[in-house]
Amino acid sequence: MALSNNNSKRAVLGTGALALAGLVSMPLQAADAEQIIRDRCLACHTESGDSAAPTFSRISEQRKTPEGWQMTLNRMIHLRDLEISAEEKRVLIKYLSDKQGLAPSEAAPYRYLLEQDTNLVEAGADQHLVETCARCHSEARSGLQRRAKDEWKMLVDFHMAQFPGIELHAGSRDRPWYQIATTQTVDTLFEKYPLVTEEWNNWKKADKADVMGRWRVTGYIPEKGEFDAWMSAAKTGDGRYDLTLEGHYADGTVLSGTGKATVYTGYEWRASVTIDDVKMRQVMALDANGQMEGRMFLATEREIGGALNAVKDQGMGQLVAVQPSYLRSGESAELTLIGAGLKGDIDLGEGVTVEKIVARSDDRITLVAKATGAEGPRTIKVGKAINNAALNVYSTLARVDVTPANAVTRIGGAGSEMEKVRATYRAVGYSAGADGKPGTEDDLRLGYMPASWSILPADEVAEHDKDHLYAGQINAAGIFVPGDAGPNPERKMSANNVGRLKVVATVNDGASKVDGEGSMLVAVPDFVRRVLD
Repeated sequence: MALSNNNSKRAVLGTGALALAGLVSMPLQAADAEQIIRDRCLACHTESGDSAAPTFSRISEQRKTPEGWQMTLNRMIHLRDLEISAEEKRVLIKYLSDKQGLAPSEAAPYRYLLEQDTNLVEAGADQHLVETCARCHSEARSGLQRRAKDEWKMLVDFHMAQFPGIELHAGSRDRPWYQIATTQTVDTLFEKYPLVTEEWNNWKKADKADVMGRWRVTGYIPEKGEFDAWMSAAKTGDGRYDLTLEGHYADGTVLSGTGKATVYTGYEWRASVTIDDVKMRQVMALDANGQMEGRMFLATEREIGGALNAVKDQGMGQLVAVQPSYLRSGESAELTLIGAGLKGDIDLGEGVTVEKIVARSDDRITLVAKATGAEGPRTIKVGKAINNAALNVYSTLARVDVTPANAVTRIGGAGSEMEKVRATYRAVGYSAGADGKPGTEDDLRLGYMPASWSILPADEVAEHDKDHLYAGQINAAGIFVPGDAGPNPERKMSANNVGRLKVVATVNDGASKVDGEGSMLVAVPDFVRRVLD
């Protein structure tokens, strides 16, 4: 079949040159990605295979998340002088994530890194990879990519060439590091994270859920609190959507926002939204049942954010959440039921009675309830809409956990080029469960609870150095703000304002108070900020 005039020019000029020539009026599409690779990458890489199924050396032998492919392109730009437009970069990330991404089950163990939950301590990692890789990276950094065996070896060689001092790091010296890294480490990485897997082959063939339409969204924004909203997604292109949000914070204040989202690999939701003039990012994973879970955080501070959940509007009664998620036995309290099509009788479960309806609509019911009877979760029903284990009835608050249990913040500001790195804390309440002993497996998680916040020195050394006076302060919303950068003449030897602290949450439970503790390390600025650490 003969090419049209414009298609002939596309074949000769390539996509990038064609756009410069003014012959492309529509935005670049995924179909243009292979030509972009030919235009931008084949100075170093090679192409093989037929035109219907081309393969590109090095590129086709890896699978990564959208963030992983973004980091690859950034590295090519900064280290290999790749010249690529912002739009071409977006098209390549979409194409490579869709064609060479991770299956949902492959990414699931490491979603905390994709969601930018940087204050999480990894556990159960492979000890060998801890010694070789996790001295600089998280375990999730390795776990969120898949490579052919030769590619894993070349990654070791890249580290050796780019960072020749790696052999002298603690844990590397005094042993044949390179020999170990190119044999045992490569074998371990390939065994755990091979290029070809059954999970990925099955996912490529699986039906993908459609995200266009309305979503019932619940989440948490630090200093604003819990919220619920309707989020509408209108399709604008291949996996791309315009978003509008309308809803309320828990105190009744109106919430509104707009944004744009992209779905990668059939399930990886990434969105940039502006809510009440604040720019935020959303990272969620879509499941087969029309639900998404993840995290939303400030665009300028990934550490400041909270959980985010979205349920697709199915055009029927749906009950997605109750705020708060707990009710103390013998007391009356205000609850808000959140969902869609909430019509019919309200049933809050055994021993829980509705005393008063404060406000009611089809998607939001505020009421006053009172609980009696045994501790435990209750199933809530509104007409035919059901939410299992949404409301937890308890008699005594047994313990409080502070989340994150461990966090790192960083001094900055005060003339420094580096901004302060803050942290946001929340308090989670538990009852003791049937055995009456807090801290055991049968403890009942009640949910997030309001708390008052304070800081203490972490130990005797921190107390001697008065870390709690200089390292920073925590506000009423649980946000810790570290101290200023630079020497402090008030400290011994004019030390800077780093320190080690306890973060204490105090929750009122009737006439008593229950404390929980978290750990805080206030560190020096970090001059390397990667997309994925």
